[in-house]
Amino acid sequence: MTAHLPMPEWQGRIDAGEGSSALRWHQWVRPYSSAQAPGTALIGLACDEGVTRNQGRSGARQGPPALRKALANLAWRGQRVVYDSGDIACTGSDLEGAQQAYAQRVNELLDHGHLPLGLGGGHEIAYASFLGLAEHLRKHEASPRVGVLNFDAHFDLRHAEKSSSGTPFRQIAEYCEQAGMVFDYCCLGVSELNNTQALFDQADRLNVRYRLDRQMQPWNVAAIEAFVDAFLGGIDHLYMTICLDVLPASQAPGVSAPSAHGVDLMVVEHLVRHAKASGKLRMADIAELNPGLDQDQRTARIGARLLASLVD
Repeated sequence: MTAHLPMPEWQGRIDAGEGSSALRWHQWVRPYSSAQAPGTALIGLACDEGVTRNQGRSGARQGPPALRKALANLAWRGQRVVYDSGDIACTGSDLEGAQQAYAQRVNELLDHGHLPLGLGGGHEIAYASFLGLAEHLRKHEASPRVGVLNFDAHFDLRHAEKSSSGTPFRQIAEYCEQAGMVFDYCCLGVSELNNTQALFDQADRLNVRYRLDRQMQPWNVAAIEAFVDAFLGGIDHLYMTICLDVLPASQAPGVSAPSAHGVDLMVVEHLVRHAKASGKLRMADIAELNPGLDQDQRTARIGARLLASLVD
């Protein structure tokens, strides 16, 4: 099964002599159109504005193509078709317009039965992803119970007049309040030294469930699984978002704010797969890849591996 896509990122090795069991991602992914059968749909938010507003290091705009390049040559092991629906780009400083356009595309993908996987971009992608999912679900349910599972060194609960990579979960909380929905937010990998006491107080006011990075060691996985299961048990729909700065800087240097401690990839990937196995996953994304700060594509490769773990 060979694809000839107009997108330059979807290129790679072809082992023609080894048959159909030697396919790679670039041979499987198809361009998206609304007339196609349900599958997994990639969608990028090419944006630096949120990181810039949050006083971070810019460069996340190049995250989506870097993730595609890292995915392209991976061995294909899934069954469902994967589509690439392209990128929503932030024009100038119009972050809010880009978030609305991205949310509309996510809404459309969900309407057509796809599992959308977002490619960031800064973590402002989270508000846009949730908005698209919530608007889709509210066509069918008056008050859908959506859980937000975030792997992140930061709460991203800042209050600000404008969207940024530091505000998405505060914005989601405000959306839920206005829509009459419960705000169910679980953050795994929080760094005590990279979140002010004001942010911890805000998390407590909003009943955020969280685990610190130092509580997420490999020998503690069973306890973390139980913690995640308790969260999943109270929701009907799961939105999962993975900020790559949750990983140690030695594993993921290509982010705006590298982690001095972080959570090991083995633990993060295990928990991502564990949450997906609940059967409640409706939307997921990868955030904060900054290719200009990456080394040997280490961070992009990790992001691609985590994305691949979400595909059937």
